Amino acid sequence: MNTKFKITTFLLAVLLLFISSLETRAADASTNSDPEKDKILVYILRNILTRSHFVVKDMNDDFSEYVFTEFIDGLDPNKRYFTKKDIKDFSKFKYEIDDQLLREDLSFYNLVYDRFTNKIKNAKSYYGDLLVQPFNFKKEETIEVDYENVPFAENENELKDYWRKQLKLSTLFRIQDKTEKQKEHIEEEKDIKIKTFTEFEKEARLEVLKNMDELYVRIEELEHEDWFSTFLNSIVGAFDPHTTYMAPNIKERFDQDMSGKLEGIGARLQKKGIYTHVLELISGGPAWKQGELEAGDIILEVAQGDKEALDIVGMRLGDAIKFIKGKKGTEVRLSVKKKMDGSKKVISIIRDVVELEETFVKSSIVEKDGKKFGIIDLPKFYIDFDEENYRDSAKDMEKEIERLKTQGVSGLLIDLRNNGGGSLKTAIEISGLFINQGPIVQVKYRGEDPIIKKDIDPKIQWDGAVVVLVNEFSASASEIFAAAMQDYKRAVIIGGNQTYGKGTVQSVMPINRFTKYDKNLGAIKMTIQKFYRINGGSTQIEGVYSDIAIPSRYSYMKFGERDIDGALIWDKVKQADYVKTNSYENFSDVIYNSTERVATDAKFKLINEYAKWLKKKQDNTAYSLNYELFSKENTADEKDAEKFKSVFKYTSELNFTSPDYELSLFKKDTVLADKRGAWHKNLSKDMYVFEALNVLSELKMRSKNAVVKN
Repeated sequence: MNTKFKITTFLLAVLLLFISSLETRAADASTNSDPEKDKILVYILRNILTRSHFVVKDMNDDFSEYVFTEFIDGLDPNKRYFTKKDIKDFSKFKYEIDDQLLREDLSFYNLVYDRFTNKIKNAKSYYGDLLVQPFNFKKEETIEVDYENVPFAENENELKDYWRKQLKLSTLFRIQDKTEKQKEHIEEEKDIKIKTFTEFEKEARLEVLKNMDELYVRIEELEHEDWFSTFLNSIVGAFDPHTTYMAPNIKERFDQDMSGKLEGIGARLQKKGIYTHVLELISGGPAWKQGELEAGDIILEVAQGDKEALDIVGMRLGDAIKFIKGKKGTEVRLSVKKKMDGSKKVISIIRDVVELEETFVKSSIVEKDGKKFGIIDLPKFYIDFDEENYRDSAKDMEKEIERLKTQGVSGLLIDLRNNGGGSLKTAIEISGLFINQGPIVQVKYRGEDPIIKKDIDPKIQWDGAVVVLVNEFSASASEIFAAAMQDYKRAVIIGGNQTYGKGTVQSVMPINRFTKYDKNLGAIKMTIQKFYRINGGSTQIEGVYSDIAIPSRYSYMKFGERDIDGALIWDKVKQADYVKTNSYENFSDVIYNSTERVATDAKFKLINEYAKWLKKKQDNTAYSLNYELFSKENTADEKDAEKFKSVFKYTSELNFTSPDYELSLFKKDTVLADKRGAWHKNLSKDMYVFEALNVLSELKMRSKNAVVKN
């Protein structure tokens, strides 16, 4: 997002003066310059954050306590290493970290890090001893996997018992998986060798041991920079959850591996702790087409075709990406833990060339109730300032609307589902395509009055009916556009109960811009602004509430900005001066009719029940470690899941087609034709699109747009 970054001349002068003195000392230091580099990083980050972050935050005892907790949790999220005695030893610094940071004193970090590295060494003997012999699966005991609510072990003996339970659970999952696969094989083939529980148990234990060995080989490969990044992120995260520090290797690999034209599965990945998470799917990519991998899933293992799977837990993100990427036409099998219910699943994906073309605006045409409608999919509010004749979403949207107008569509459905935002500039310009002119959004820097960003072009590209489809993943610039359309009463907003609620702006800044230090210090992504609607309310936390809320799988889940610890609060500013369009004769009636349809529709009722079931599973964080009880619980879950097997099976029998200009392109570009065919097929099976089209077909425009002053 194109934003300006404010930092005072005084701050730069102070920074450069301090860095100069540190660099002089560093030159005389030993060849290991990391301690000086660490101090430079702490100093620069501290000063940038306290002077220029959107939030004024004192580095006091509360701040110190936050860093204390976050750093320890960042190193030991599953309570595998530290005991209460360790925490007691660390606690002498609990309220002193703020003072240490003001002196560039890293005593707290050094104490915890040194203790942690020793604990890592002990862990190898723990799991090695525990996996030598079978577990007692007849013993009635449970394990709690919501580790935030699990206390640290009292002593080393209790810590070892934590390890025993976690390893036992891992073994149980593998035994259960092997047992289920054997049942499937028996049904398919009669003449197979049936293995006993004892055989499965031994195989599962050896697999867990192998995975643990591989994990700790990779953990030992991690460098000081990796662990220090965890500490720095506990500091910068105290300001807000979207402010993060990126070490040089993370920034470099992100830029190198996760942008441009790729051969792979078409997913952006993110490292969280020891796990590789799916951050988002690239629209039109192999994973997107395959349909099973979702944002938030955790990739545990990677297999090349029919070869043995490789455990990537604990692996560096760059290394994990190397295994997941591959040549077009090759198969990769991902063993994932699903975000929604925690279930394990193997997903087969055929790699392909992933082109960013599929993140651009695209449209389709459909006829319903004797009317022709245009559907515009906008995956991102994109822009590229690096090219002289850059392509951006506003220009593409304007062009796409013009093409649809020539084909006689009477209404537009704009799909912003899963659109995480992007360029503020294009969000304003796209909003301006649907109104005469006027304010679109208010942007506020710390300590300043809000700036009203306006559409100044009096041209209206589309004056017909508009419906905007959103979900819980619609965020940032998507929320600006949806909020503007709602405040002007220019469109009906339909979808999840509310959008994501990210009303903040971040700027990514290379830290080396503040110093002459010759080593790469990485970058900071820092929150510098906050968005406000033209009605005065922030989109932070609240997002945009849909005019018509439809149940989704996320309806009861903890999801969105409101569920993130430390998220900035909702507030409001003065309302901007704007005039509602008053575009529709029957706005309220259409909303009422749709709300009634949704409430009585059997499919949406089932989705609502499914969402409740997913929430229940999310809240159930305890497992029995007794094999018989574990199997019964698993069977019960499968039985419950069976009634939701067809929850999203639906067909509208509507025929979606490409606009005329694309039809001629298909003759030369069969890949594009296949992509559009897959998209149109998905649209015809999308019950949310169908209901949005119902709304669009009912909307009646006023013959002459009356104006209503706020």
